Amino acid sequence: MEQELNLISEIKDDCLIITTSGYVNNTGGEKIANEFNKHFDQGTHKIIINLADSKVVNSIGISFLIEIIEKLNDSDGKLVFTNMDPAVEKTLTIMGLFNFAAKENSVDDALTFFNK
Repeated sequence: MEQELNLISEIKDDCLIITTSGYVNNTGGEKIANEFNKHFDQGTHKIIINLADSKVVNSIGISFLIEIIEKLNDSDGKLVFTNMDPAVEKTLTIMGLFNFAAKENSVDDALTFFNK
């Protein structure tokens, strides 16, 4: 059984960084979306999701990530995924998420992406 998702969030350089640990499933995806919404409603539209400690993302978890992408696209915001396990990156690629969100190797690379 996969580990329940835990997350830590911080604001750095006007970006919300959400670092996850565990399974991004229905409850994990909802936790990410709730954390995103809290900051989005306060005007934060640059989001980094660090998936270094999340080795599995299922379809329901992806549906929450798609909701975040849609909300950001409607507000000229941007999402960057970082530190993905190859299996997670492949899943997100197959689902087409990188047509609407970016990917970088690290959080520092994502911060540089936003500051270009």
